[in-house]
Amino acid sequence: MPYRLAPYFVGFVLLVIMTGFWASYFAAEEAIPLAFHVHAISSMSWLVLLIVQQVVVQRRAIELHRWMGRASFVLFPFLIFGFVMIINLTAGNYAAGEGPVTMALGPSFGVGMGIAIIGYLTLFYLALKHRHNVKLHAGYMLATPLILFESPFSRVMDAYLPWMNVIGSEFPQAILDTIAVSDALVTAFSLVLWAMNRKHGAPWLVAAGFTAFQGVVMWFAPFIPAITAGFAAYAALPSAVTLALGIAAGGAAAWLGWEAGKPPARRAAAAAA
Repeated sequence: MPYRLAPYFVGFVLLVIMTGFWASYFAAEEAIPLAFHVHAISSMSWLVLLIVQQVVVQRRAIELHRWMGRASFVLFPFLIFGFVMIINLTAGNYAAGEGPVTMALGPSFGVGMGIAIIGYLTLFYLALKHRHNVKLHAGYMLATPLILFESPFSRVMDAYLPWMNVIGSEFPQAILDTIAVSDALVTAFSLVLWAMNRKHGAPWLVAAGFTAFQGVVMWFAPFIPAITAGFAAYAALPSAVTLALGIAAGGAAAWLGWEAGKPPARRAAAAAA
């Protein structure tokens, strides 16, 4: 089986999440908004699913792996739902004018999460489409944690590794510096994985494209009026609508990927029926 060290890789991502969000979430004494709980539970559940899936398939428990794959059809829309809740929370705070950091960087955070959502949808769709190719399927699934690695690692960098911020902007742009550096590191890591196995390295090239794009757009977003105006317009949308669209997008990626991965004969039979 490919990627035998994957459980350790995903476990490292979990460790970075725990470290990066320890003070602001796990050990926080003040009340935490519901959006953060949903986002934390769904995101960490997704990582645990990836770890367990990889372990069971390496132990040849193929049927259990398949059942867990079916469970991802429920978890994935919930994951996207959590992402949209975070965007909506930021948008609400931005519309209310709450805090100088939110007013300066809210559009960056919003567009960054939007890019992450598109990245997750793309990778999950491709993972299901290529589910009969073990190396591609595993690669696309394991690439998903890379898309939002910048979020916890940028906090780790700010708290414990400030020397890694080689850009050196003034606050609050310095927050986007750490995100850009984190995305650059993930992009480089993805490109190395792609270069090591170009035949089946497409998942890592796709992930690299999203992380590079995310880092650049987020850093420059405060200087692009169209992004600020777009985020303000998004903030005016009803949350129920955006959340419903998030769930629908997650479900559509799952269904379309599953259908695209069917053998041609089965697709033709299903269409005829």
